[in-house]
Amino acid sequence: MSIAVQRGAAGGEDEGEQVPPAAPQKPLIELQGLSVQFGHREILRNLTGSLRGRAIGLLGPNGAGKSTLINTLLGFYKPSSGSARVFGYDIRTETRKIRSLVGYMPENDAFISKMNSVSFVRMMAELSGLPSSVALERAHEALFYVGLAEARYRELGTYSLGMKQLVKLAQAIAHGPKLLILDEPTNGLDPSARQRMIRMIREIRDGSELRIVLCSHLLRDVEDTCDEVLILKQGRIAHYSNLEEEHQANRRFLELETYGANGDFTEAVEKLGCECAVTANRIKMILADGVKIRDIYRLAAEREVRIRRLNFRRDTLEDIFLKAMESADGRL
Repeated sequence: MSIAVQRGAAGGEDEGEQVPPAAPQKPLIELQGLSVQFGHREILRNLTGSLRGRAIGLLGPNGAGKSTLINTLLGFYKPSSGSARVFGYDIRTETRKIRSLVGYMPENDAFISKMNSVSFVRMMAELSGLPSSVALERAHEALFYVGLAEARYRELGTYSLGMKQLVKLAQAIAHGPKLLILDEPTNGLDPSARQRMIRMIREIRDGSELRIVLCSHLLRDVEDTCDEVLILKQGRIAHYSNLEEEHQANRRFLELETYGANGDFTEAVEKLGCECAVTANRIKMILADGVKIRDIYRLAAEREVRIRRLNFRRDTLEDIFLKAMESADGRL
């Protein structure tokens, strides 16, 4: 049995039985008007909605509030208003239950350089509530799982950046959590090390009932691992998307480079049901059902608009993200 599907998290068997099954039909995270304020500055602003995916990507530019949201869900920051639930547990009143079910891989290192990785992972498992002997066994299993078996007795201060990332993953899964929170898991990794990390995240996602929240500013990491994405902008929810549904819907993305286009042409395209975004002499649009490319050419000819270049492709996470950056309303 792999470390990713171990049971008996820090809270014990009874506590584990109270947790709803990790089926996507039930909410993993419920946001209820959640706001967080530091001093006079509002960091998170009235976040409302439910997240149900097996692997949820948390996206946004630097300063959007991603890390603040994670720390609030874990009880490190108190909401200024509203609340949230994780596995049905209230973040205000049931913080200990939530933490016992969560494995957290932080963005920043917090190692004791003279300690070897077995001792470190064992210590973290004990802090999560496991007995010492069980924690040691799980530490070895976790380090084998992430590929650090040969180096597990080396001092952490001698580890490369990629190895340190793997140790952080090992300590996050050692106690058998129900939810794995990964904050920038591929940060600073070279391409081969990144691919290895992504493969492990997929294996964890597909091989157990363990749910994942992946916080990243790298769109490709989220697109490679997640089935649901929440995009934050300036502390608000800019966009929510179920990536599987997006792909199944086969929404068609069209990019035009034009000459002579004006608001009349864009308005005519939008009347067909297409969504448009205009930048300089480029128009990006999502074709509505039943609309063909020849319809766009017809409208251009009628209005004497020249189409110099046309790219036709499916909607991507990058397209979704860029569009989300145009507005934010704080709701799913």
